Amino acid sequence: MPVFLFALASLNSFDFVNAIIAFVALHVFIYPASNGYNSYMDNDTESIGGLEKPPLPTKNLFYISFLFDIIGLVLCCFVSLGFAALIILYVLASRAYSFKGIRLKKYPFISWITVSFFQGSYLFVVLFFCLSNNIKMETFPGYIFLVPSLLIGATYPLSQVYQHQQDKASGDITLSILLGYKGTFIFSAVLFIIATILFFIQTVIFTPNILHFYWFQAFLFPVVSYFLWWAFQVFQNNKKANFKNTMRMNILSSLMLTSYFALEIFIKQYNK
Repeated sequence: MPVFLFALASLNSFDFVNAIIAFVALHVFIYPASNGYNSYMDNDTESIGGLEKPPLPTKNLFYISFLFDIIGLVLCCFVSLGFAALIILYVLASRAYSFKGIRLKKYPFISWITVSFFQGSYLFVVLFFCLSNNIKMETFPGYIFLVPSLLIGATYPLSQVYQHQQDKASGDITLSILLGYKGTFIFSAVLFIIATILFFIQTVIFTPNILHFYWFQAFLFPVVSYFLWWAFQVFQNNKKANFKNTMRMNILSSLMLTSYFALEIFIKQYNK
């Protein structure tokens, strides 16, 4: 959702109806389908996603994930056929991530690049151009499209930090396993800092609107505070890299980023 709203916040004008359709297609059908398919392929029995004790995946989950993909892609066609075609690429990348015949998930750097690119910059660019209300297309906001991938790339290893044992048992060497507990937090912190620097350059030098950068920092303050507290806890005791702390980080960061970009959209539309 933060990436979706980030793309809308970067547009001077967008088709509201198409934005709603795209939002429902992605968040109600496409994303859940990816999670469901991934869970089925992993045969998850321990904590995964937002579920601390997930039910055993069945064949029904496999069928439902495909049904959701079909419904989501049909909805995407109402936005445009081009949008639907580009989302198909996202779905294929998601399947390649989990599918046992390819299983990008077992390759730490390839899986990290795939997730960071397709869930970040790729979707940002697709949404930016497909939802624009300007036929000539608005000026693309430069390198700012890298920020979503940096944010996704920073949170992705954190989302794996409590699954080391389960991933090892499945034969998947994730980036978080490769980095270790401390390395995961240091790696994520570096990417967060780079994303913040790029956002600073965009809002202060190129836009320029330093007030927006201050707002961005204000919304991120709870996230950074929790991240530092959690990192300190994990550095003292690896067992603190658990499901509950991971979910708190995910929920807090998603809520704060979603709130910030929603505010940006409101201000931009209100000031027209």
